[in-house]
Amino acid sequence: MPAATAIDVHAHYLGTDLLASAGHGADAPRLVVDDERRGRILCGESTFRVVTASLWDVGLRLRDMDEAGVSNQVISPVPVTMEHAWHPDADPAYAGSLNDSVAAACGRSEGRLIGLGCLPLADVDASIHELGRCVELGLRGIEVGTRIGSRDLDDPVLDPLWAACERTGAAVFVHPILGGQGVVRRAGQPFDLGLGMLADTAIAASSLVFGGVLEKYPRLRVALAHGCGAFAWAYPRLKVAAGLGGGATPELWDALTRRLYADTLVFDDEHLRLLVHRFGVERLLLGSDTPFFADQMRLSMRSIDDARKSGALPVEAGADLLARNALEFLGLADER
Repeated sequence: MPAATAIDVHAHYLGTDLLASAGHGADAPRLVVDDERRGRILCGESTFRVVTASLWDVGLRLRDMDEAGVSNQVISPVPVTMEHAWHPDADPAYAGSLNDSVAAACGRSEGRLIGLGCLPLADVDASIHELGRCVELGLRGIEVGTRIGSRDLDDPVLDPLWAACERTGAAVFVHPILGGQGVVRRAGQPFDLGLGMLADTAIAASSLVFGGVLEKYPRLRVALAHGCGAFAWAYPRLKVAAGLGGGATPELWDALTRRLYADTLVFDDEHLRLLVHRFGVERLLLGSDTPFFADQMRLSMRSIDDARKSGALPVEAGADLLARNALEFLGLADER
């Protein structure tokens, strides 16, 4: 891959080669392109979201990256497609189609796009098979939800998947699902996006740390979107509460927590200070959620510089250091 000077690990992609995805079921999310600038994600016949061309146009995405100063970007499936892929009624081939599309986009990018796939998680055996296919396609890991249906990430049913990720070296990127719906008692905006997604991500991180997943799989590499949600803030109370039941020591939980990676998409530079304190500067990853927040790649890059100037980030924590962190997370450090 070309020299990596700034790697955005949190970006989503949905290709025009999924136009025929209705063959995977009438409700399977798919992209409809209205013109060269706009399109729609459809679920059945309903418009789920209006989107811009940077979602599917690799050339436009690369130009946006150039303007923002981003050398490489990690693309993962749009969360609603990932959620459909592991729905019990979904065709398992749908996940395969998404993964083929992500891999094809990476192939058209001359090494600048790096892909993560998704899995048909209603069937763990089928997921392990598809994980192997992701690796064969050149994808560097998988995107999973903060919860899989009604299962949290420490559910024993998922143990074979985590073992397979550890065995293959596949990175795991955890993203909140359903736009944060159903997590807090107030519904709609600003509560779903503003609180639900953060709480859901914190629960996922807590499952990994206090539910034994990271302890059981010491080589598993996991990153959580949106600054790991509310986990960095809630961790001291979680640790006290977990200690009431005895068992593991606070020192172990601290060590496990510092194995987590978190992206920088927190919308306030001052919050980056706590991420460094909680996880360590070597666990921070640049994130933008492209293309769903306008101009966020440029803003995310600027926030790194602004945070270094204000002291919220150490002066050495520039985009190049975060890029090295990303290469470690992706298992690409030896290929730089």
